[in-house]
Amino acid sequence: MMENILVTGGAGYIGSHACKALRRAGYNPVTFDNLSTGWSDAVKFGPLEIGDLRDFTTIENAFKKHKPIAVMHFAALSQVGESVHNPSLYWGNNLYGSLNLINAAVANGCEKFIFSSTCATYGEQDNILLNEDCMQKPINAYGASKLAVENILSNYSYAKQIKFVAFRYFNVAGADLEREIGEQHEPETHLIPRTLGVLGSKDQAITIYGTDYDTRDGTCIRDYVHVVDLVEAHILGLKWLNQGHDSAFFNLGTGVGFSVREVISEICNVTDRDLNIIEGPRRAGDCAKLVSSSLRAMAELGWSCERSNLRQMIVDSWEWHQQSKYLE
Repeated sequence: MMENILVTGGAGYIGSHACKALRRAGYNPVTFDNLSTGWSDAVKFGPLEIGDLRDFTTIENAFKKHKPIAVMHFAALSQVGESVHNPSLYWGNNLYGSLNLINAAVANGCEKFIFSSTCATYGEQDNILLNEDCMQKPINAYGASKLAVENILSNYSYAKQIKFVAFRYFNVAGADLEREIGEQHEPETHLIPRTLGVLGSKDQAITIYGTDYDTRDGTCIRDYVHVVDLVEAHILGLKWLNQGHDSAFFNLGTGVGFSVREVISEICNVTDRDLNIIEGPRRAGDCAKLVSSSLRAMAELGWSCERSNLRQMIVDSWEWHQQSKYLE
């Protein structure tokens, strides 16, 4: 009989890929999602429980019903600009919902917790390769709410109530290799799918938000990691906890950064299409450069990011885009 893993946000982009990886690893992923940003059609690999983490009774009922041996927590609001202008939404959802989930896990004897955190906890630290020991000083409510959950997990771990692995993601891209699931948001704010989405439109124009950053071409630089590589790290994190290791934090990136202009240029190369570029103002809360060192994940978890080259991520995203009913 397969052991159950509770996957919050399992109907979303990364969560649905994690569910597929869990199923392949021999687990039964139980998705818990309010479907506010996720898609029920993406829940293909285990049961779906519809509910909101801000409702403690609903989440506790899911624990009692499925008796998961571990939690993978992806559910969160994640738009940086929105978090700057509406911080209460992010603190209420990301922090309060996570606290309910952690308390429900503890109350039901589920001691293993894998948390989807973010590089946004590091804030503005240009021209350095970020590792897990760098100072955390988020500049927006999204990063601050994620850091707060990290601190809660550390407190509970110190009290020996749970053990956790927290992954600080850099920019996630690409799609499932079998094209069963992919990246779909409404509205779309991520650069690669947003750019692919304007191909075929009448104006074929993409807006770059900010061209006066202190970077090599004036646009933001980000580290991109393939979603398939990313979720494999979560399987390794679960293995890490099952082997009795202590709680830990890991960055997930490639150590290579690409500017917005470079990403758009590569999209044009892959798709053999041209795009008009509109230069817009900076978005509130955006850092100039975020690039990761992931040596700890590689050394301690045995993780690799072999599919995480920019061209491959764009190719996989483009193939998903072309066959996806969500992005027609």
